[in-house]
Amino acid sequence: MIRKPLISLVVGALAVTSTVSQSNDKPLSPAKVIAQSSQNEWRALDLENTLILSLNTGDVVIELNPLLAPNHVANFKTLVREGFYKDLNIYRFVEGFVAQGGDISEKKQPKTASKSIAAEFIKTTQKPIAIQLVDPQDGYADKTGFLNGFAVAQNATGTQTWQTHCIGNFAMARGNELDSGGTEFYVILGNHRYLDLNITSFGRVVTGIEHIQRLDRKAKTTIEDVSFNPIRNFVVAADLSDSPAHNIEVMKTNSDSFKQYIESRRNRPEPWFHHQANYIDVCGLNVPKRAKTTEK
Repeated sequence: MIRKPLISLVVGALAVTSTVSQSNDKPLSPAKVIAQSSQNEWRALDLENTLILSLNTGDVVIELNPLLAPNHVANFKTLVREGFYKDLNIYRFVEGFVAQGGDISEKKQPKTASKSIAAEFIKTTQKPIAIQLVDPQDGYADKTGFLNGFAVAQNATGTQTWQTHCIGNFAMARGNELDSGGTEFYVILGNHRYLDLNITSFGRVVTGIEHIQRLDRKAKTTIEDVSFNPIRNFVVAADLSDSPAHNIEVMKTNSDSFKQYIESRRNRPEPWFHHQANYIDVCGLNVPKRAKTTEK
């Protein structure tokens, strides 16, 4: 169920204009930061690393993260392309926690993909990976910030990087064994950072989280009933001539505008705000997105 029309992805249907200098005594609001960003501060989705999950109420666009979890990304795309998720469903929904899908029977065998693969909880590098930092007062990691559009955390030296469990995080479910994940995926429905480093996160929901939220809540975690929250289709966006993912662009998280966006969210400048927190949590920032456009 691929739906071509794309609603406005920026609150207030913000127009694209040239970057305007910011007054030192009057900070810009988050909406104005987005409106005044330049075209080169936005990017299209990489369709080869983007999935379209079609549910009863609409399509969910999921961006994959091959930098931090390359094996999970490659294996999952193989599963999708070989039709593993055909006639399967989202069989588990825990309010405010997760929506989990795949093969509840655990009997279905992939054709060429792996049933289970080694965990990729952390990306370890010899040299530090540069991220766009947010406030350091975080109880779960030495550093938090954004990398290629994904909310991430790091150790103090920046040589260990992992995705954080913010709402919309796309990850691989597993059993007690660390390397038991491979086919069963989930979407996080709240901010659950205590799951970080315990499971492989390898993507994020870009649009369509509302369709996840509208799934049936009736518990059927032990019943093989594929009519319960059925997966209508699951495809790699690159394999389609057109899809919602073709018409989306997201703000580059290493851009000057995104840095300014962080500051505008840390202390909101709009006159309605009486108290300023002077703090922003990594899960409190949604990377701006909009319908694809061109600068005139």
